[in-house]
Amino acid sequence: MADHGAPASPASFADAAEQVRATAFRADLSVREIPAPTGLAPDSIALAGDVRPESEGEDSLYGTGRFILLHDPAASSAWEGAWRIVCFAQAPLEPDIGVDPLLADVAWSWLTDALASRRAAFHSASGTATKTLSKGFGSLAIEGDGAQIELRASWSPGGAIGPHVEAWAELVCMLAGLPPGSEGIAMLGSHRAARD
Repeated sequence: MADHGAPASPASFADAAEQVRATAFRADLSVREIPAPTGLAPDSIALAGDVRPESEGEDSLYGTGRFILLHDPAASSAWEGAWRIVCFAQAPLEPDIGVDPLLADVAWSWLTDALASRRAAFHSASGTATKTLSKGFGSLAIEGDGAQIELRASWSPGGAIGPHVEAWAELVCMLAGLPPGSEGIAMLGSHRAARD
């Protein structure tokens, strides 16, 4: 996706890492820097985000995600550049939503729409959207039926890194049922409410 009005790419990994750390997030998304995976690139920085966690540092019952920025001047041809973003986002769903045949397509479109809304140029995107359904038995029968959506994606960014972090944060919130402008609004749905 070309965007001729996009800001210039970061001059160094230190500059890119500062853009990641300087990103402002909505109040109901708790984001912290975590150790980046090793062995993927010479330079990397990673974030973890949780939607309305019950306590700091714990995965949320509503939705969670990870954002990793990789930098490798000798990157593989699959990256088509020295920068790569890898992200993960997942959230529980109501079982009736989990069976929607278009759910995976919608999850992917939320990512690409979030990138487009922030004018975050990207190319060489790839990923998977996975939906799972579950049913408890025996001592887990009280948990009832459940569903979950998980999106794993990677792309090569163009321009500033901050808009890519913002797009990831929006994706995590969207999967959790919190579209833009819904900050502070109560979460609905019996499956999610039962976990409160």
